[in-house]
Amino acid sequence: MFLHSIEVLFRQALSLEQQPHRTSSIKHQHQIKDPTYEGAAKEGGRGPSIWDEFTHHYPEKIRDRSNGDVAVDQYHRYKEDIKIMRNMNLDAYRFSISWSRILPKGKLSGGINQEGIRYYNNLIDHLLANGLQPYVTLFHWDLPQALEEEYGGFLSPRIVKDFEEYANLCFKEFGDRVKHWITLNEPWSYSRGGYAIGIYAPGRCSEWLNLNCTGGDSGTEPYLASHYQLLAHAASVQVYKKKYQKSQKGIIGITLVCFWYTPYSNHKLDKDAANRALDFMYGWFMEPLTSGKYPESMISLVGERLPKFSEEEARLVTGSYDFIGLNYYTTAYAANAPKTRPNYDSDSNVKTSYSLNGIPIGPSDNEKDKRNRIMFENYTQMVFKPGHACSRS
Repeated sequence: MFLHSIEVLFRQALSLEQQPHRTSSIKHQHQIKDPTYEGAAKEGGRGPSIWDEFTHHYPEKIRDRSNGDVAVDQYHRYKEDIKIMRNMNLDAYRFSISWSRILPKGKLSGGINQEGIRYYNNLIDHLLANGLQPYVTLFHWDLPQALEEEYGGFLSPRIVKDFEEYANLCFKEFGDRVKHWITLNEPWSYSRGGYAIGIYAPGRCSEWLNLNCTGGDSGTEPYLASHYQLLAHAASVQVYKKKYQKSQKGIIGITLVCFWYTPYSNHKLDKDAANRALDFMYGWFMEPLTSGKYPESMISLVGERLPKFSEEEARLVTGSYDFIGLNYYTTAYAANAPKTRPNYDSDSNVKTSYSLNGIPIGPSDNEKDKRNRIMFENYTQMVFKPGHACSRS
């Protein structure tokens, strides 16, 4: 189904000629991701992704035991969908490309699927003809199954080159019309869900957690997956800036997710816990992107299990964006917690909750707004998914 989102551009951090001279603007758009909407999983030359494997072999991990074989069938019905969006007076559409639809084996050496290229060309052209700007995400968690089987996907440094080649192909084929590129969507969700607690593909976690996973190590693999996602992101941004940006006049960034964390009490331990919770979710990615290193709290608490950037990698990652996309859903209380067995969810020594004395967490306070201004002051930001309070959350 469609996820309604609002894009808000805050302070401009760049002076790119193709960007309008303004400090803020609002676009109304719909956002979708390939595994949940595109369908046609076995049509048009598409290769399998890890979500195909995950949903068919572990259907109990999906609430209604569904899969992406058909989904909402946009592959066949995109013209109808675009007509609906036009009637809603939308002016932008964010979608993700299925990596395995254009590279069924995940890499150039496995062959390019021209039928997949043609599908996305048709989709982009029809969007533009109807006044909708395409915002294109390169990776929304649906890694080609071939790469997962060959070398473990994002657990291997080999993924960086394959992702770079995939991104280069997309820039080459679609970049003359696509002016907004997003390399990764919520790398935190992919790393935690896929490698710490096993609720997302590829469904890995430590055996001792008793979460019916396919193998894995919740104390090391989430950090590896995030590390190689950051390097893959940075490598693809470098390609775009060197080969395409000047002629295509587009911009490129990454979409992160962040909850806000409020101390459970006024005790210093809980205040420190709230800061650590932000470090382990948002800082895990923003600190490397802005400084080339992980947050000090993560370095201290995770130790040797946390990968390190070489000097060359740190230079590559630092500043590798024209904008930062933010998906913001909710706020939680954070309390200090004792150290336990190593795994990502407990490494921060934080316990989170969504109510205090039986009262659900409420609206933001001035301190949160002040911290937000500090965090978001120096770069262009796009808010893609704003959350709202409801009875089920």
